[in-house]
Amino acid sequence: MQLISPEKAGFAPDLPLRLDALVRRGGAPALHGVVVARHGRVVLEWYGGGEDYVLNTPLGHVDFGPDTLHDLRSVTKSLVALLYGLALESGQAPDPGETILSVFPEYADLAADPRRAGLTIGHALTMTMGLEWDESAPYTSPANSEIAMELAPDRCRYVLECPFVEEPGERWRYSGGAAALVGAIVEKGTGLRLQEFARTALFEPLGAGAFEWSVGSDGSALAASGLRLTPRGLARIGQAVLEREVAPGWIGEMLRPRVPAWEGVSYGYMWYAGPDGRASAMGNGGQRLFLLPDLGLVVAVTAGDYNGAGQDTAPRAVLEDVVLPAIT
Repeated sequence: MQLISPEKAGFAPDLPLRLDALVRRGGAPALHGVVVARHGRVVLEWYGGGEDYVLNTPLGHVDFGPDTLHDLRSVTKSLVALLYGLALESGQAPDPGETILSVFPEYADLAADPRRAGLTIGHALTMTMGLEWDESAPYTSPANSEIAMELAPDRCRYVLECPFVEEPGERWRYSGGAAALVGAIVEKGTGLRLQEFARTALFEPLGAGAFEWSVGSDGSALAASGLRLTPRGLARIGQAVLEREVAPGWIGEMLRPRVPAWEGVSYGYMWYAGPDGRASAMGNGGQRLFLLPDLGLVVAVTAGDYNGAGQDTAPRAVLEDVVLPAIT
């Protein structure tokens, strides 16, 4: 994406100075990178430094720059939903209304339970499967359902064997297991590893640059949290979603509010969605991708406040205290 001056995109010319001031006064703790694009052109690109990780592996102090990859954590889930849409539109994945177990004939024993047999791909995409799932423990502990899933010999069976705690479709329950199922459905339909399908169908066509995707012991990409991109690459994908450059028939469905997540926030198909058409993807530590179609605006943020109670502080301050007030 082309870099232009802020004033040419309808921002105050001191936009970079406003971000610098926010960081200096401690208003954006552990901020690592910011890319702001409007109408497809980059108007602000900022990089800092700090301690970072690849999932739970420490990297020490990192000085970030345009080519530095960064964990996206659960922003990964939102991009997996986009990959599902690409597979769907090319006839390589079943519709959201199709049952999950129809894609996994190897789990015929689970399909003997009528309620389990009735779980749909849409239930996974909206995280309303009704299955027991708890990610409140640290992401280093097997008490966390996502970590327990990755330690299991078969992650999809692990998810689908979880006991029901409510009726499917009844309530949003945050679940990395749901993302794992969607990722596996994409792999089954395309015949490719998720990371390879992402490379050929999304990253390379968009020119999103380098990426890495952590894999499990079975070689499959960690669909819940394993993707690493540059902030500019993330912003490029956000722009493609905003402009319907890829999977145009799917994106409107993906970003439509479908179920309440928490007060004032709804969930679409693995994206947080607002009634005004705005949407966001969120990941542990302060990873964010904000889409504001009414303003033609994409804001990508990376940060290092992993597992912190205030991890929303930095990305929210970037958007609400710097970017939006600077629009002229």
